[in-house]
Order: sequence, then structure tokens, then C-alpha cells
Amino acid sequence: MLQNPSMKHKLIRSSVRHFAETELAPIAAEIDQNSVFPGAVIEKMKNLNYFGLQVPREFGGAALDAVGSAITVEEISRVCAAVGLCITVHNGVAIYPLLKFGTREQKKQYLPRLASGEIIGAFSITESNAGSDAGSVETTAVKKGDAYIINGTKIFVTNGGICDLALIFALTGTEPDRPLTSVFIVESGFKGFLRGELENLCGMRANPVSSLFLEDCSVPAGNMLGKKGDGLKIGLATLDNGRIGIAAQALGIAQGALEAAVKYAKERHQFKKPIASQQTIQNYLADMATEVTAARLLLYHACSLKDAGAGFNTEAAMAKLYCSRAAASVTTLAVQIHGGYGYSKEYDVERYFRDAKVTEIYEGTSEIQRMVIARAVLSSGML
Repeated sequence: MLQNPSMKHKLIRSSVRHFAETELAPIAAEIDQNSVFPGAVIEKMKNLNYFGLQVPREFGGAALDAVGSAITVEEISRVCAAVGLCITVHNGVAIYPLLKFGTREQKKQYLPRLASGEIIGAFSITESNAGSDAGSVETTAVKKGDAYIINGTKIFVTNGGICDLALIFALTGTEPDRPLTSVFIVESGFKGFLRGELENLCGMRANPVSSLFLEDCSVPAGNMLGKKGDGLKIGLATLDNGRIGIAAQALGIAQGALEAAVKYAKERHQFKKPIASQQTIQNYLADMATEVTAARLLLYHACSLKDAGAGFNTEAAMAKLYCSRAAASVTTLAVQIHGGYGYSKEYDVERYFRDAKVTEIYEGTSEIQRMVIARAVLSSGML
């Protein structure tokens, strides 16, 4: 938890936890097993401003700080990480770049609808040959009159199956030393915007991840975000913010797994006593609790820097690296504590275990996070 958390943050945690436990917990296993996006619950979340966490009130948002936003994602993900993923991607990498780089007209046009949940956003860099290397996108955008004609394919798009708006990264030219990538606000209703089949994934199965196909998709020139060639700058800034959100998601998964393991260890008896009395189980739980606490402190430190208006690039990478690693480690131990039951879909830890792994992959793999951190360590910035 926060060191001396404010009353505001306590109330945020309490209200989101209550919602998650009453609305999401009863359906979390079912929507995971059947790969179903829970539309009815999502409608209820819209009324609670979960789709406009850090959007200013003038645009209809909740105007939370970064810590409050992270707590929201953490508490939702503690119960259902797939829905937590929808919320953090929508807020962290669809809305954030609009807030930071959008024109006044773009903000007025899109932010109120995004904040209310009327439309759901997605963020699309990844292609078959461009994942961690965001500068290698092959999707193209060619100016034609007062529009850009976009052609290309984006893969593994979170929220892709239901998004109403996607930020699309595309080549708009080249310079001698680098390609020029730009970002476009593309509505799903634009002609030439097509979706692929939903991905059959190991975890996060209730999130509609899909490919997006842009076939001579005509996008108004006024829907370019930032300036021509700003794609890499916008992408890097957005990913810094997105990593905070994924760290919060991973932390929620780890917290949920820890609580499930503690409960099971107290209830499960072997040799006529609870397995919680066994030193080995106690050691596992001690390690898990320590990792969760350390992860939370790293995450909230990155959030506090963002809230203070300071740079948080390295700290976001550290939080994402450590929180995702903690999620993988803690869920593995939670399964081990459950023994054979931990490998059964009858217990939540099996789902936590599957959901945790991808947090080490998306929004920049752990290897990319280490590159970011090492660059800072080797420069004067961290000496």
C-alpha cells in the first residue's frame, strides 16, 4: 500500500475493490474460459468514470492523479486482469497521447466520448516485423487531397475486437537517416478499417485482442496526431505512460494471487494441520509478500514522479520490469502452494498464472525495459 495513503486514495481503492468483487469476481472465470468480453459490466464501469481516469473534468473525466489511476487498474486486475487490460490500454495509451499531443479541436471531438466510454480506444504499433522495434513499421499513409490513405496490418491489438477508435502508426515519408512515422486517429467507421478474428490467447482471454487491417483507409488530414514525423516521439512518450498502467495491472495480478495463496494455505490441511504451519509454505508466502510490496513501491514512485511533472521514463521501465516479474514469480508460487488444485481451472490461481506471463511481453518486453534502464545507468542521469 501507499506509505500514509491519502483519504482520497483509500476511497478510490475501497470503491473499486467493492465494484470488482461484486461485479467482476462472479464472472471472471467464465468470461476467461469462454473468451467473452463482459459488455454488461463494461456498461456499469462507464457510469463510474473508469474510462476517463485522468481526463480533465472539462472533458467529462475523473481527473485522477497517476497514483489514483494506478490503484484503479490494480484493483480491477486483482479480480479480472483482462478487464484491467481494457481499462489501462484505453486510458494509458489511447487517451494519454490525445491529451498530450492533440489539438484543441481533436480533444473536443474525441475526449468526452472516450472519457464516457461511448467509444473505446486502442493503440496500434505492432506489426509482424515491428514489435519492439517501433521504428520499423511498414504501414503506409499517403497524402491525397485533404486526407491520408492508409494501408497496412496491425497485429495483437488490445481492445482491437471492440475498439471504436485506434491510434495508427504509419510511414509518411523518409529522411536520409530515418523513416518518418506519423500517428493517425482512425475511427472504426472509416471506410477501409477492418478487423481480424479474435486471437486465441493463453491469458487475458476476456479481452478482444485482434488484428486490424487498413485497406485504402481514408483518414482526414486533420486526424493526424501531432506533426508529420512525430510518430516515434509520440510512441515513446505514450509507452512510458503505458508501462505504468501495465505495471499496475501486473501488481493487481500478483496481489490477487498472494491473497488466494494465503487463504488456501490456511484452509488446506495435510498431516492433520494447515499447510500454512509448514516452514516451506511460510517462506513462499514471505517471498511473495515482499515482492508485491517492493513492486507497489516502485510503481507508486513512478506515479509520484509523473504527478509532480518530473521525468519518469526510467522509473516507469523499472516499475514495469519489476511488477511483471513479480506477477510471474508470485503466481508461480501460488500455483505451487495449491499443488494439484493450482493446475485446475476450478481455482483462480490457474488464471492468474496464465495472465501474468504476458505482462512481461507487451508494452515493451522485459528485455526492452532493461535496455531503457541500462541506458540511464550508463549516462549521468542515474549517477
